[in-house]
Amino acid sequence: MEIEKRQTIRKQIMEKIAALKEDIKSFKLLTKPIAPDSAIGRLTRMEAINSKSINEAALNKSKLLLSKLEHALTLIDDPDFGFCRECEEPIPYARLMAIPETELCVQCAEDNNL
Repeated sequence: MEIEKRQTIRKQIMEKIAALKEDIKSFKLLTKPIAPDSAIGRLTRMEAINSKSINEAALNKSKLLLSKLEHALTLIDDPDFGFCRECEEPIPYARLMAIPETELCVQCAEDNNL
């Protein structure tokens, strides 16, 4: 892969990492425990608990994606970066720009139901 394309993907990864770190901060605030003695009413309390669960799932998903992006950033200078780990064919540049943490080409991802 050309150096310019690697640099563009590196920039894309770094921007996504920065955005994810901000999202994670927000999700952490939204997932604080809800005190049982909060006088917000029974239905409102149930809504708050449900909302907390949704935000916890989003927090976990964001943390996982952050980990994958940070891993991709460590591999970007590797000569094998941008090649599918299954079929060893080049992963299209557009796919790497959209999903820089991917290690599979479209066909192999579909074959693995990912």
